[in-house]
Amino acid sequence: MKKLLAMTAVAALTLSASVSAQDGEAVYTKACQVCHSMGVAGAPKAHDAAAWEPRIAQGLDALVSTVKTGKGAMPPGGMCTDCSDDDYKKAIEFMSK
Repeated sequence: MKKLLAMTAVAALTLSASVSAQDGEAVYTKACQVCHSMGVAGAPKAHDAAAWEPRIAQGLDALVSTVKTGKGAMPPGGMCTDCSDDDYKKAIEFMSK
């Protein structure tokens, strides 16, 4: 029984580590750069502060909500199938600077 509990604890720690927040640049690289590097379909280009300024003024929570529901050519969740709200926030912060 102790061995089973120990294995369960290890599995829980592994799962919690896998769902922890990802680095903003890593999220951008794996899921956002396809569109945001070139401004595909009106997506604000990464690191174009002027393009991001009016969006950032809406607040990160509003932007995350937009990502989650999709906008224009961007599907719900963008291209990130394993992103948390924190991951989206970090990616937005990375792209907007």
